[in-house]
Formats: sequence, structure tokens, C-alpha cells
Amino acid sequence: MPSRRRSGRVAVAATLAAAALFTAASPALADTSPSPSASQDEEAETGPTEAGTAFRTAARLAQGQRGTASASTGDYLYWVFPADTGQRPTVRATVSLPAEQARQSASTWRIDVYDGLRRRQPCTYGLQERRAAQDAAEVRLTCTLRTVRAFSEPWANDPLPGAYYVRLTVSRLAADDLGRPFQAEVAVDSQETGGSTAVGGKLSEPLTPGISAVSAEEQADEETTEEDGAEQAPRPAALAEPEGGWSSGWWTDRWLWTAGGAVLAALAGVFGYTLTRGNGRPDRVPPGV
Repeated sequence: MPSRRRSGRVAVAATLAAAALFTAASPALADTSPSPSASQDEEAETGPTEAGTAFRTAARLAQGQRGTASASTGDYLYWVFPADTGQRPTVRATVSLPAEQARQSASTWRIDVYDGLRRRQPCTYGLQERRAAQDAAEVRLTCTLRTVRAFSEPWANDPLPGAYYVRLTVSRLAADDLGRPFQAEVAVDSQETGGSTAVGGKLSEPLTPGISAVSAEEQADEETTEEDGAEQAPRPAALAEPEGGWSSGWWTDRWLWTAGGAVLAALAGVFGYTLTRGNGRPDRVPPGV
């Protein structure tokens, strides 16, 4: 009898210890929302000093970098950055406006983010579009995307691993203010969400520029065109992989929770058995009954 009580106490202690362990680990594995701040832009590394004017000529920007560009109001500026599975990217843009004396009226600025299929991705929160008064010195824009998923249905508009394009432009402006110079800064960072947003399946290749297959006939036609000296549209440069490469898509910290749940279930089964198995056959019951 004492040994059974000891085994029951050991099972209870092990169950409580395992529960406390996984409860304490939950804040570290939980999905937390990013807190945008101006200091993150200041800490970002210096990136490209020019921006593209179309998807094909977008300037490559790594996460953690700060891209700058000089342009004229009315221009479209493009940057492209990689985003991998489990990341929740946040794009921040700062537009330094010309002097107040050189402007005639207020203006409205906007940033849009497109994925590798050039589908516009909605912002979960942030000031994607802002109006700048005539006397404003700068305007700050922010766009936080949804978490990048490893796989999605063809009909869905979920963000997938690959390239993401940032487009900055003025959406409302007086005709007299067109063509005035301005300075733009764009920075990108992301929040790791972990296994809380993991899904089954993965893409065969990330959605990056240049992954589409080209047949042998098309390649031969391009070579012939180059030999003839005809001009061709510029091809997008290959996007650099994220730091550490693209994720495999199968490992997430959800496996740790699965293993922890299995351990807790086993301990609960042992504890339940020690409580319900009883003391065996009573001594007062005669044999054969």
C-alpha cells in the first residue's frame, strides 16, 4: 500500500512539473504582435540608395536594411524584399517633403505591398495612406502584412514565401506640385510567429523573380534577338535568399507542443491507473467465488 501511494505521488509530481514547464514556456512561443517604433528605422542598416520605377527594376532590399531614394512627386518607387514562412513583415516608409514655400497645397502619400504573383496584399494594421499638410516636413507610413504561410489554396490570397514588392507614390496632389523633388526612406523588418500559424504543405519553390520555366524554343528566340541587336525588356534580377536560406516548411515549434501533450497524456494515464486499480482481491472472499 505505501508503495502505491508513493507511485501515485510521483505521478502527480511529474504531471505538475511537466504542466508547469510548458506553461512557463508558452510566453516565449506565443504569437506576439510587433510594436512599431521610430528607433527601429534608425537602427536599420544602410541599403540601396536608389529605387526602381517598375516591378522589373525594383531595388533589392534585405530585411533589416534601410533603402533611400531621391525622386520627383508623381514618380512610382519600387523596392523588393524576401519574406519566408512564419514571418510577419512590417514596411515603414518616410517621405521628406520639399520646403513649404515650394508647395501649393497638401498631398496624400501611400504605400502598397505586392507578393511574388503581384497580388496586392492588405495591411492588417498601420497607416498605409496619410495626408501631409502644406507645411508638413515629412510623412511616415506603415504597413504590417499578414503572416506568411507555407502553403495556400489556389483561390486564396494568402501571403506565400518569396518576393514582396513595395510601391511608394503620391495618390493625391495638386497639378502645380507635380515634379517637385522629395526624399524617401523605406525599411523592412519582420516578426517571427512560430508554430501558431503553421499549416500543412509547402510550395515547391518560393515566389521569386525568374522562377518561371522558359522553353528551349523561347531561349533560342531570345538568343537570336540578341544577335540581331534588338532591344529587350529588362529581366528582373534574382532575389537574394533570406538569412539562413528558405525554410523547409515542415519544422515548427508545434512539434514541441505535440510531444509535450503526449507526455502529459501518458503521465495522466499512469496516475489514473494508480487511482482506479484498487488493492486487488479482498482476503475475506473465498477462493473460486
